Amino acid sequence: MTAIAPPRASAPATPPGAPRRTLARPSGRVLTAAALLLGLGVAAIWSIVDLEVGLNQLERGLANAGRFLQRTVPFEWPSLGDVLWLSAMTLAIVVLGTLLATVISIPVAYLSAANTSPGGLVTRLLGRLIGIVSRATPDAFLALAFAMIIAQGALPGILALGLHSVGMISKLTADAIEQIDEGPRLALRAAGATKAQEFWGGIWPQILPSVIATVLHRADINLRATVVLGFVGVAGLGLELSLGLKSLNYREGIPYAIIMFALCIVFEIIATSVRSTLLGVRPSGRSLGGLLARRTVPAAPVAVDPLKQPWTPERRRLAGFSRSSIVVIIGALAVISTSLPNFSLFWQNIGIALNRMLPPQIDEAKWGSVAEDFLITIQVGLAATLVGVILSAVFGVFAARNVAPNPTVRGIFRLLLVVNRGIPELLLAFFLIILTGLGATAGVVALAIGGIGLLGKLVADSLEEVDPGPERALRATGATRAQIFFAATLPQAAPAIVGHVLYLLDTNVRASSLLGVIGGAGIGFTILQASRINHQEMLALLIIMVFVVLAIEALSSLIRSLVK
Repeated sequence: MTAIAPPRASAPATPPGAPRRTLARPSGRVLTAAALLLGLGVAAIWSIVDLEVGLNQLERGLANAGRFLQRTVPFEWPSLGDVLWLSAMTLAIVVLGTLLATVISIPVAYLSAANTSPGGLVTRLLGRLIGIVSRATPDAFLALAFAMIIAQGALPGILALGLHSVGMISKLTADAIEQIDEGPRLALRAAGATKAQEFWGGIWPQILPSVIATVLHRADINLRATVVLGFVGVAGLGLELSLGLKSLNYREGIPYAIIMFALCIVFEIIATSVRSTLLGVRPSGRSLGGLLARRTVPAAPVAVDPLKQPWTPERRRLAGFSRSSIVVIIGALAVISTSLPNFSLFWQNIGIALNRMLPPQIDEAKWGSVAEDFLITIQVGLAATLVGVILSAVFGVFAARNVAPNPTVRGIFRLLLVVNRGIPELLLAFFLIILTGLGATAGVVALAIGGIGLLGKLVADSLEEVDPGPERALRATGATRAQIFFAATLPQAAPAIVGHVLYLLDTNVRASSLLGVIGGAGIGFTILQASRINHQEMLALLIIMVFVVLAIEALSSLIRSLVK
């Protein structure tokens, strides 16, 4: 999965002789950040010990692997017609959910950007708050809530993916708006243009490439998310996978996992091809889809400029993309229309659902067990992050061009990272739960292994992007490879790596809250049970979960700001 970074503002030129900002010369801010990181590390070690995460369960899982294979092979594949229809349903949910998120994200981003927010600081904070709350609310739990109002099927998945994705798309779009060239916009304002004309004529053409790249990346993430959405009743391949696995019918269930994996690869190849053809982004080969697309897709020579006259090849590509997008959206609507619920009692259902959920409350007798479940969820996220950091450090170092001993080693580790990113970590967690039994170990190991592909790639990229000057200077003095790495490469890359580690922590805490949905430990299972018998408790747990994730994200943001 190719990561899309938000556009960066151009940094002011560094005065000659000024030292480069690294962690080699710690300031008070850096020491504070180091203390906070040390605290998180200690908490992660305590979590591993308290959860009794050990190799004995994994050894037992290996012993069970043979029996699992006996119950799985040979596979019982679905018919081709079922595969095509379920794949179309899954893609339709992803397309419409991502489209909904994009439509909502544009005004939210407009409110959030400092140079467009109409009400100054107040509306800017409101826009940012909408995005933060959206990111903090897990999509599977949103799907659970929507299923109570409009029944299970495709629509809860569309709404859940749409609302959850607003957090990412609006943030990156707002960042892109803040870094535009203000010249075209000011020229339109001087000519008497309205605010809408300023945006669509002076801002939108500049941010369109960034928006397209972000939306394609989010759609790729949403496709992988449909795996866990299937476990809460959302239609598509994920639902069939969950039914097969929950009923222990692995011969029928595992083929759906293989089909989902193949669909993710095909989707990524298509997304990579669109980026290459439309935006002039050469496939990097750093994702599984990009690795395959790199051999077949030529890079476009220039970026998109939709207002340029006359009809240039770039404008024709954009027009073709627009028409193709409309066809895809119409096709998605046609597929979804076959499974839409009866809306005749929609408003009545909303009233009934709100009656059941309000006011949110938790039985006093359950406070202790709920607190323990939340603690386990946070512990799993911390433990998985620590183990993932250790593993990713190895993979990331040997995947970096300027650190790996030779190109062959770098290529092998890059390929391992590529393959790792193609496997949804929650699906891996489910298989580990099958092999090792219930408990926190399966979730910790699955999230840790799943995090290698993301963090390992980011670590490798950060190491490769350092200033090569200090490395060359040390190499000229006869320094060893290890001395160069620890004295020149790592200190420069450390601030970026810290940010990546904290991003993984945010991701793991959110993912650990969903482990209960697939049979793991933590608050997810409690929320799933409450959705069936006590909707007031479910809503209360969801609200607390949002605040827990927000607190983790606030701490991560604080540490990132200290090491900038």
